[in-house]
Amino acid sequence: MTAPDCTAPESVAAAPTALPAASLLQLIWLASPALPVGGFSYSEGLEVAVERAGVTTEAAAAEWLAAQLQLTQARGDMAVLQQALAAWRAADHARVRQLNDWVLQTRETSEMRLQTEQMGRSLADWLRNQYAGDAARLQDVAALAALPPTPTYPVAFALAAAGTEAGARDVLLAYTFGWAENMVQAALKAVPLGQSAGQRILARLAAAIPAATDAALHTGDADRQAFSPMLAILSAQHETQYSRLFRS
Repeated sequence: MTAPDCTAPESVAAAPTALPAASLLQLIWLASPALPVGGFSYSEGLEVAVERAGVTTEAAAAEWLAAQLQLTQARGDMAVLQQALAAWRAADHARVRQLNDWVLQTRETSEMRLQTEQMGRSLADWLRNQYAGDAARLQDVAALAALPPTPTYPVAFALAAAGTEAGARDVLLAYTFGWAENMVQAALKAVPLGQSAGQRILARLAAAIPAATDAALHTGDADRQAFSPMLAILSAQHETQYSRLFRS
């Protein structure tokens, strides 16, 4: 009689170690639009793009957001986030400050800077409440809050994720999906679009996020970019837009 083949299927044998439930839930929490950092109140230039750049259909909104993912998120904030995550975990506060300075110095309009500052401060406040009673973690939160002149959102998010067991890729996936959800909600209101259209746009962004994440993971200091002139022009125009739903 032939002995039964007890070899596990390759897909099972090569299965990666699962992220602990507590860490997975923390990432989901951080990515949620319900996180009280005010991300829902910003359109990142989309609102004025509807008025002045022809973003008036589902296809145009999807194209706009897909381009923004590649041109601004992957090359800028996502790259900063993965570097800040390593810096927080190594307790390298000098490196954290360097990255925070880069975010502030490369915001091309006052509205863009306002957004990252306000969301960074709000996340620092949330972390202070979450870690009440944990002296070690509160020291990191104090270091975050003390960043001059204020913490930025990618650097604050990195600290929030640093306490989990998640790797940099999982952290970036969670962060970027949270960004995508907020942007799709902005498109629903500003274009405007229906819920089904919003889900189709979100599906397109979700399909593009892994590649954008991999690009960000391989972006070093010399390769980071914050150059999106059309977005900067539209953001500046948004400051005087006649009728606005969003703060940026």
